[in-house]
Amino acid sequence: MKNRSQHICMLACLHAFAFACCAADVATDIVIYGSSPAAISAAVQAKRMGASAVIVSPETRIGGLTTGGLGQTDIGNKNAFGGIALEFYRDVAKWYADSEHWTRQTPDEYRPGGQTAGTMGADSMWTFEPSAALAILEGWERRDALDIRRGEWLDRERGVVKKSGRIAAIRTLSGNVYRGKVFVDATYEGDLMAAAGISYTVGREANSVYGETISGVQFREAKFHQLKGYVSPYVVEGKPESGLLPGIEPFNPNEKDGDGDKRVQAYNFRMCLTDYPENRIPFRKPANYDEKEYELLLRNCAKGETAVPWINSKMPNRKTDTNNRLGFSTDFIGRNYEWPEASYARRAEIFKAHLDYQQGLMWTLANHPRVPERIRAEVSRWGTCKDEFRDGPGDGWQSQLYVREARRMVGEYVMTEHECRGDRTVPHPVAMGAYTMDSHNVRRVVTAKGNAKNEGDVEDHGRYSAWGPDAAKRKNGGKMKPYGIDYGSLTPKRGECANLLVPVCLSASHMAFGSIRMEPVFFALGQVAGTAASMAAANGSAVQDVPYAELRKRLLGDGQVIKLGKGNPAN
Repeated sequence: MKNRSQHICMLACLHAFAFACCAADVATDIVIYGSSPAAISAAVQAKRMGASAVIVSPETRIGGLTTGGLGQTDIGNKNAFGGIALEFYRDVAKWYADSEHWTRQTPDEYRPGGQTAGTMGADSMWTFEPSAALAILEGWERRDALDIRRGEWLDRERGVVKKSGRIAAIRTLSGNVYRGKVFVDATYEGDLMAAAGISYTVGREANSVYGETISGVQFREAKFHQLKGYVSPYVVEGKPESGLLPGIEPFNPNEKDGDGDKRVQAYNFRMCLTDYPENRIPFRKPANYDEKEYELLLRNCAKGETAVPWINSKMPNRKTDTNNRLGFSTDFIGRNYEWPEASYARRAEIFKAHLDYQQGLMWTLANHPRVPERIRAEVSRWGTCKDEFRDGPGDGWQSQLYVREARRMVGEYVMTEHECRGDRTVPHPVAMGAYTMDSHNVRRVVTAKGNAKNEGDVEDHGRYSAWGPDAAKRKNGGKMKPYGIDYGSLTPKRGECANLLVPVCLSASHMAFGSIRMEPVFFALGQVAGTAASMAAANGSAVQDVPYAELRKRLLGDGQVIKLGKGNPAN
C-alpha cells in the first residue's frame, strides 16, 4: 500500500462499483476483523484449537503498532505475560540471536534503555525493529497457514448482517462476504462492534460515572509535557483580539476537573529513526508546510526550552522508536477527535494532517533558525530509515497512525480505575494489565491567566489516588501491581450480540483503558478471544455463556498468566 490515505479514499469512492458477480463468499468458524496483534494471536489460538478462522484485514501490513514503529514495548511487569504474547517476544530474542540480523552494529554495541534496560541476552526481548516484528508475524502466518485477506475494509453502513441477536455475516467494500459462527473485532477503532449496534463510548467519562478520581478533564494531573512558563496562545503575542494559534481552544470558566467530554488523547506516529548515514533519509519540508502550526514551539524555545522534544529509545541496528516528550512534540494535540467515528474518507484526511504535521515538525526542529542550535544539531543527525516502511506513504514513514484510544465498548463488565489500583478484584480474570494508568494530553487551551497550557496528561502508577478517599495512604502506599482483566470486558452486554468478542476496544473507562492499551496486552487478549471463540463455535453457545472454568483451564494450559504470585498454576 503506497499511500494509506489515498487508498482509503479510493475504496470509499469505488464502493458503488463493487460487482456482486465477482465477490467471494467465505464460510468459517471464526471471522476476525482487524490487523492488530490481537487479530494475529486470536487466529493462531483458533488454529491450535482446531477451529477454522479467517482474518479480514483492512490493512495490507499486519501487526498494527507492533510492526508500525512501537518497538519500545510498554510492559510494566514482564511476568504478567505468557502464552502467545510471550511467544512473540521470545521469537524477537531468537531473531536477534542470529548474527545475520545485525547489519549496522553488533549485539555488544546495542543496549536497550528505559523500561527495557537489562533485557539483552534474556530468553525474551522487548525492543525490535518494525521490519523484524513484521518478519516474525509473517513467519507465524506461514507456519500456521493463517488465512489473511488483506485490504478488506468493512462496509460500515450496510455490511453487518445480524439475525436473532447474532452476526451472521459481514461484507467488505470489495463485495466479499464472510460468514462465521463467532466474530472478533480486533481493530483499534471498534468499527465492527459499532456497525453491529453494540453499546460503546468515546472520550473521557466524568469521575462520577464509575466513582473514579482521574477520568474526565484533568488540569490538576497535567504536570508533565508542559510548555515553559507563560507562552502566549495568540497569533500576535499578548493580543487576544488577533485570534488563537492553530489547535488551541479558548478558556472555559465553567469547566472543572473530573467533568466528562468526548475528546480522546492525542495520536502520533512512532517514528523509526536512524543516525546511520547510509540508511538515513533527511527530514524534508512538506509541500503544504504552515509555520503557524509550529509558532507555539518556537515561542517555547524562546522561553528557554533547550531539550530535544522526543523520547528516542534505542532499537537494534542503530534505529529508534521515537515518541512524544515535553510541551510541544510529535503528538498532534486536539486534531483527532473525529477519528473514532469518522468515515474512511475523513480518516484519510485526518491521517494526512497528522503526517503533514509530524513531517513539518521534524523539519522545523532540524532547520528553523528560531530553534536553538543545540536542538537543530541533534535532530539533524537523525532521519527516517530507507529500509523500513517501504509499504508506507513514502520517505520512511509508516501507514499506521498511533491510535491510542478510539471507541470503547460498554460490555458485560467495565474495567475501571478501581481494578487497576487493586481496590476491586475481577471475578473472571483471563489476562493481566501491568502498565501505569496513562493518558497523553487531550487538548491545548488558554488558561484564566491567558497562557497556553496542555490538558489531559495523566501518569498515575500509585496504589492510591492523590484525589480519592485514601489519598493520605498514597505516599507510602506503593505502586500499582499487575491486575486481572475480566472476561466480561471482552463481551457485549447480554442481548446485544451473542457471538462477538472485542479484545482491543474492550469495555473499560478512559483511565483503565489508558493502562490496558498496550501491545503485549492485546496479544494476550487476542489469545483469550481466540480461545473463547473456538469454544463458543464448537458448542454453539453465546460468548457470554462460555464456561469460565473451562476457559480458565485452557488459558492456563496454554501458558496465559491471569494472576501473579501464589495460586497461579502458570508460574
